Amino acid sequence: MTRTEIAIQILTCAALVGLLGAVGLRLNYYQLRSALARCPLGKVILVNFVVIPALALSIAHIFGLNRSTIIAMVLLGAAPFAPAVPIFARMAGADLSLAAALTGMFPVVSVVVTPFAVRGALAFLNGQYALQFNVWSILTMLLAAITLPLAVGVLLKHAAPKLSRSLLHPVEVISETLGALSLMFVTVTQFHLIVSLGWRSWIAMTICFEASLFLGWLIGGPNYSARQVIALGSGNRNIALALLMAIESFHGMEVPSAVAGNGLLVIALGLLHVAWWRFGCRATHQANKT
Repeated sequence: MTRTEIAIQILTCAALVGLLGAVGLRLNYYQLRSALARCPLGKVILVNFVVIPALALSIAHIFGLNRSTIIAMVLLGAAPFAPAVPIFARMAGADLSLAAALTGMFPVVSVVVTPFAVRGALAFLNGQYALQFNVWSILTMLLAAITLPLAVGVLLKHAAPKLSRSLLHPVEVISETLGALSLMFVTVTQFHLIVSLGWRSWIAMTICFEASLFLGWLIGGPNYSARQVIALGSGNRNIALALLMAIESFHGMEVPSAVAGNGLLVIALGLLHVAWWRFGCRATHQANKT
């Protein structure tokens, strides 16, 4: 592992722990339970682990992408709900409790279901791919970086509400600063990965992202802010999970770099939608009221 990769890992993990811990400090257990009770969980799981991987495979074939890029899109398609979803939801004014509940739950679901989703999609490619997937190491990493900080934040808010209120602002400031530094560092050091993918891959991944986000919006139910969350979770994929599978299973291929390049594009697209929901939709609503 290079120094750049180590720096990216340290910055990303530190930012994730802080950002998700701050989300937890805003919520309590009853809010999370109520949010999950309102969620069409069966539809969300079906769309994210069956429909979207099949969609990614189909779009990649239509655009005639190379084998490594196709596999990368399938891996991303089978890894839903990026850790950034609660942060995106808070920025967009969406249902934060639902975003936190689903983002905390999906690492456990993904570790069990994602390998089957990937194997099913790769069965349609010519050639044999022995998918290697160290369940316990990846589960430990995901739980430590995503689920645990959320749980600790929620526990602190329940057990020590005054302490949680005093911690919230400094934790948010530090973690958001680390997140911004991490995103800038990754963009600068890995920008060549996006460029090297080529315009067909950019368009294919953009269509896949937009279609996935739209599917999430369709199944999100009647509540506007809940639909935003499920749309964001369906569009924004768990790059860390996809990258770990790529590194473990596809030695000697360009799959990891294709995952990283497409993942950066997905983050950029997610931020554009967050900006639209936060500023464009708000301006539209205000104009309609007047």
